[in-house]
Amino acid sequence: MSQVPKSQLLRNIGIIAHIDAGKTTLTERILYYTGRTHRLGEVHDGEATMDFLPEEQARGITIMSAVTSCQWRGATVNIIDTPGHVDFTIEVERSLRVLDGAVGVFCAVGGVQPQSETVWRQADRHRVPKLVFVNKLDRVGADFYRVMDQLREKLAANPLVVTRPFGQEDRFAGVIDCLRQRFYSWPEDTLGAEMEDLEIPPEAAGEAASGRTALLETLADVDDSVMEAYLADQEIPLETLAGAIREATIKLKITPVYCGAALRNKGVQPLLDGIVDYLPAPADLPPLTARGPKGDPVVIEPRVKAPLTALVFKIQMMEQGRKMNFVRLYSGKIKEGDEVVNARTGQKDKVARVLRLNAGKRDRIPEALSGDLVGLVGLRAAVTGDTVCSQDRVVALESITAADPVITMAVEPETAAEQQKLVEALTKMTEEDPTFKIKIDPDTGQTVISGMGELHLEVLVQRLAREFGLAPRVGKPQVVYRETVTKAASGEAEKDLGPGLPPMRAKVSVAPLARSAGSEAGLSLPAGSPVPEKIRLAAAETMEAGLSSGPVLGYPLADLSATLTGLEAPETVQEPLVRMVVMQALLEALRASEPVLMEPVLRLEITAPEEFTGEIIGYLSSRTGRVEQMDSLSGGFKLIVAQAPLAELFGYASVIRSQTQGRGSFLMQFDHFDVVERKAR
Repeated sequence: MSQVPKSQLLRNIGIIAHIDAGKTTLTERILYYTGRTHRLGEVHDGEATMDFLPEEQARGITIMSAVTSCQWRGATVNIIDTPGHVDFTIEVERSLRVLDGAVGVFCAVGGVQPQSETVWRQADRHRVPKLVFVNKLDRVGADFYRVMDQLREKLAANPLVVTRPFGQEDRFAGVIDCLRQRFYSWPEDTLGAEMEDLEIPPEAAGEAASGRTALLETLADVDDSVMEAYLADQEIPLETLAGAIREATIKLKITPVYCGAALRNKGVQPLLDGIVDYLPAPADLPPLTARGPKGDPVVIEPRVKAPLTALVFKIQMMEQGRKMNFVRLYSGKIKEGDEVVNARTGQKDKVARVLRLNAGKRDRIPEALSGDLVGLVGLRAAVTGDTVCSQDRVVALESITAADPVITMAVEPETAAEQQKLVEALTKMTEEDPTFKIKIDPDTGQTVISGMGELHLEVLVQRLAREFGLAPRVGKPQVVYRETVTKAASGEAEKDLGPGLPPMRAKVSVAPLARSAGSEAGLSLPAGSPVPEKIRLAAAETMEAGLSSGPVLGYPLADLSATLTGLEAPETVQEPLVRMVVMQALLEALRASEPVLMEPVLRLEITAPEEFTGEIIGYLSSRTGRVEQMDSLSGGFKLIVAQAPLAELFGYASVIRSQTQGRGSFLMQFDHFDVVERKAR
């Protein structure tokens, strides 16, 4: 393989995929073969290094993204293993925000599944170069080439097959390297630690040759020098091809593909070579642009000698209630005792510890350099998305956005004396997880928590018992609704200011927007309007705040625009009066616009034996669901894609188990909000 320059020997990568595609198993093999661990941790045994939380070990799934590092061919590879369950999608979002590359893992049987699409598009949005690892080629129903078709059709990817399988299902014996024209196999008695590099078997010679031809044609389409040599029928040196693959991968023109069976210890070493050879080092990517104190753009060069700029992408509570901040350094360096500035708050903090992370373990290190992913202790007020920087250059990087919760649940302490402890524990959890919210209901006094799904809230309640010794009573999950308007309308409000003063008046117009368009609030006052700037500012803030609670049941408003079109106010008027009149006008407009409730609608992807599809579809129809697609899978299974309101799907895991005799599975994820067409539950 091509020699990697010393200055390029760092890779920050994430492992992303649909649940049960084998992400954590693959990560465990990577750690074992690179010497980071000395025994294979198995997910099904609850012994995986990266799944260190008790909740993860009990369920056999990844809940919290974990960071570790290893060495391969002289390169340091920082790895984040991300969850595959949609309830924990924030873990994927904030990981991709700070990564330079990613490995998408796809099951050779299941192919491109819904959460695979979600995380892939998250990576596309952050312009993260990717490799693909097609896993579980030893399973019944495995089809490598069907997965290639799905990559093109569903993900609009341009796969470049570097290794392809030699046999599939129970005949899977190794992989063919299409680039080097070699055959790799792994003796069963070495747990995959020893890879045999062999000549292509005669029976695979034709497949290997066609694989190389396909690789060259794909690469020629994205690299002019390769195209010229290919059309001239010239022999192209391996180093030239590897360099072209690396450049095209970094520019998102192609996606190199590898294959294997991680649980059977096959195919991992070639993937590691691909990570080092083709995914970018921090300096290979375009520099980030930050925002200076006056909003001016500042280019952040990824150099150790530049001023410190780092992004906090995750918070985790440690022992004794101390916080550890996961940070990515984009420039400069940081060591114990350094004083840094939080760009959002302006607060100065002294770094107490710099920690190298290995899943649930932490090693103290003297300093971290540009490009590193490390843990910092001592940043008191930092939250996810904050920028930490040196005092001589205060800049703010783009923050990390989190999706709004779609489900709520009331929690009550066992005794009144534990109420404060419960609130404090939940507040700490909100610092860790931006998609988790807590509020005290003003009418009932209940503590209400909100999250991304039933599993999300269930895990958080279990953590209350394990980490804080609390066992609160929990209510049934409830839907988080939205409100919107169905027609354009306007509203006016007026306030008498007393003798000798003209009354204050405000006029607001509202109009519906397309579904999932969000909400817009603004001012559109007549040209030359004499309204003072401080009054304009108060009015704008009021318009924005007014969309947080609708007139139907007080839920946030969405899919509408609200515009202040008229404002008459003397310069001496107090801001509270401005806010009151503007809010009254907004409420009048909302009431006149025929407001309605909207509920979260989920997308369901159900895999079940064909004989049970009638009962599944009948149940969904009875719950106002709508089947959108049905496909046949191998082994007599059907794939059913449907949409249904969240309010109708509580407890669906038990329903699908009952309907399919335990043989069916499903994934549900939020799709959009839509108008409630029946009485809300």
